[in-house]
Amino acid sequence: MVNLSIAKKTAKPAAFACLALSLAVTSGCSLLPKEQEEETIPVIQAPKLTKKPDYPVKTGTLELTARGSGKLMATVEEDLYFTDETSRRIKNLLVKSGDNVEQGQVIAELDVTELESELKQKRLQTRKDELTMIETLRNADGKSAEEVEQAKITFELEREKLNKLENTISKAKLTAPFSGTIVSLYMKKGDSVKAYDAVATIADLSQLTVAATLSADDLKKVAVGMDVLVDINALGQHKGKVQKLPSPKKDGNNNGNGGYPDGYPGNGQKQPDSIENYLIVKLDQFPEAVDRGRPLSVTVITQRKENAILIPLTALRSYSGRNYVQVLEANGSKREVDVELGQQTPTEVEIVKGLTPGQKVVGR
Repeated sequence: MVNLSIAKKTAKPAAFACLALSLAVTSGCSLLPKEQEEETIPVIQAPKLTKKPDYPVKTGTLELTARGSGKLMATVEEDLYFTDETSRRIKNLLVKSGDNVEQGQVIAELDVTELESELKQKRLQTRKDELTMIETLRNADGKSAEEVEQAKITFELEREKLNKLENTISKAKLTAPFSGTIVSLYMKKGDSVKAYDAVATIADLSQLTVAATLSADDLKKVAVGMDVLVDINALGQHKGKVQKLPSPKKDGNNNGNGGYPDGYPGNGQKQPDSIENYLIVKLDQFPEAVDRGRPLSVTVITQRKENAILIPLTALRSYSGRNYVQVLEANGSKREVDVELGQQTPTEVEIVKGLTPGQKVVGR
């Protein structure tokens, strides 16, 4: 009995000690600082190298071209201008743009009022000189041969002055060289005009054609009969052939005046134009509902080669005069191959030697 009592007394403190220890441990854990969560670091992907494109070596048609621009013009079209070397004012302008005129109809007149007055006086003086000359010839027996000859020369000189004055006045009227339509006017009444300053443009609108201009270098490559692709504004593309080349300038040394005589062109005015100055293209089929002056572009095929071996220009490599390509093998490896070049366009190059169709070349 005694031992049991002692055991109970001993067990109670031990139980309390275990409970206290448990509470202490629990309390101690709650007092420790909370650990921070680890930062998530994104995985860095290694950059992928750009794969160079490869192209098949192929056969095709290689075309070399010359490009230019132009407009639709009448086959019979001409700028009208005065040729009087003296600058004068326009007295009358007898037409307006769009008027239909007949051949010989007066288009404009210069102010030559003073010359007309001078002409009347000159004609009277010439008539008087004629009477004097007749009297001189009647009394030639009383004069020396030299005196008679001198009188004749003086009379002819005065008559020549009269003819020149009449010619100047006659040129003061600008007339239509053929029946047609006044498509443009560049001056108005009262404007001062010099020789070769364009006054108006007359055209036969019943027949239009393609008129184009090319650079001097491109024009050297063009010949009559070459195929042409014409792109007419808002009317699509049309096929044709070169019908006529531009006429050469009148003066080969140019003189700073575009190859025209001295005095042409005038200063500050629209200059005479002519369809002779353009490359003329005859279309296989002329479109309907076209009007003069519509802008267009032309592509002349100056050279065409069938079954040419071609690669893109971006696949060609050059270094120190060497032309070569990188050929892609079936196993993915590459090897350099020297090539001999032929004709070249802005996008393709002909390979004369070094490659065969079906191979693949690597671009740059």
